[in-house]
Amino acid sequence: MNKPDDPVKGYCDYEPVDVAHAATGPLVGLSLGVKDIYAVKGYPNGWGSPTKLAETGVDDFTAPIIQQMLDAGARVTGKTHCDELCYSLNGINAHYGAPLNPGAPERITGGSSCGSAALVAASAVDIATGSDTGGSVRAPASYCGLVGLRTSHGRISLAGAMPLAHSFDVFGWFTQNIENYQKVGDVLLGADASDTPLTRPITIDALDNCLLGDAEREAYQGALNQVIEVLGASEKISGFRKPLNEWYWTMRKLQAREAWLAHADWITNSNPDLGPGVKDRFEFGLGITDDEYDECAIMRAEMREELAEILGEDGVLIMPTVPSAAPLRDASHDSLQDFREKALELLCVSGLTGFPQITLPLAKVYGAPLGISLMGPAGSDQRLIGLAKRIMGK
Repeated sequence: MNKPDDPVKGYCDYEPVDVAHAATGPLVGLSLGVKDIYAVKGYPNGWGSPTKLAETGVDDFTAPIIQQMLDAGARVTGKTHCDELCYSLNGINAHYGAPLNPGAPERITGGSSCGSAALVAASAVDIATGSDTGGSVRAPASYCGLVGLRTSHGRISLAGAMPLAHSFDVFGWFTQNIENYQKVGDVLLGADASDTPLTRPITIDALDNCLLGDAEREAYQGALNQVIEVLGASEKISGFRKPLNEWYWTMRKLQAREAWLAHADWITNSNPDLGPGVKDRFEFGLGITDDEYDECAIMRAEMREELAEILGEDGVLIMPTVPSAAPLRDASHDSLQDFREKALELLCVSGLTGFPQITLPLAKVYGAPLGISLMGPAGSDQRLIGLAKRIMGK
């Protein structure tokens, strides 16, 4: 097997492996890039870390969720770059660099699923897998002009995948078009447990106000009009009972504590040269006490209950995916960190509640992609994909 075409530097530099796949099935003819946190038999699994890569050999099994796609006919073309230990939202790995964003070459791809998003956006691969703990499917999808779903927490098994924060981690994937997205969804998700249609659109002013400026608001309004054309006028809510900043800090503390506990032994024993930002986040997690974690867990349950009441069984929340187009590649570390915090105020809502959120590439601002999101009740993943197909088909 020859090394695949890589116009955006999205693939890990691993020797290609012929991975067996079914000759028939709904994904036959579609190429698949696999984020370098999922086991694929014959490939290394480096987790975006040179230290981890040096310690590991090749995997002797394939993660069940990847095998499911192979059994449906998808063809693995290689493993894709990710942020170090997936603990970033920018797609800039201190050790491996940053893939190119084909939709806006002067801007970052977002992360941590950076290589996957870049390769799909470049049409170098039809499907690529990601994971979403804090926003690592939704942000790159918005930045690169792709469809991306944060699945309902726990709906898809993460066996054979790198853990980061267990109560947030979910599987996701990227495609350019909704037709291929739905094909993958049919294979991996099956039918939703409920068939109640999502017919009640909702917008929340506090979320819409996260857009950075007039240009973003104008671009987003155009996308919102496309959604309203299908779903009808939305019910408007001013905000949640707690300000978004409290949602953000609840997520940050829970996620950081879980991430530290997941990797504390390895970090302590292997002493990896963690890149800037990543090191800071693990150190932050080390400082979160059990009492702080428990207090945040109580707040999270209240937030989940509140959003469940807002959505009911038939509600669909329409919201910006991120505050603006992707930051510029030459932005300072402080500037990227500031944007990350603003983005997480939007992205944390799905993460904290576990409810599914799909982002659609319906807008552009400053000549770059900008996503709009639909969020539904827990377990409404397939119904969200169906809604997305109706909207994108207009």
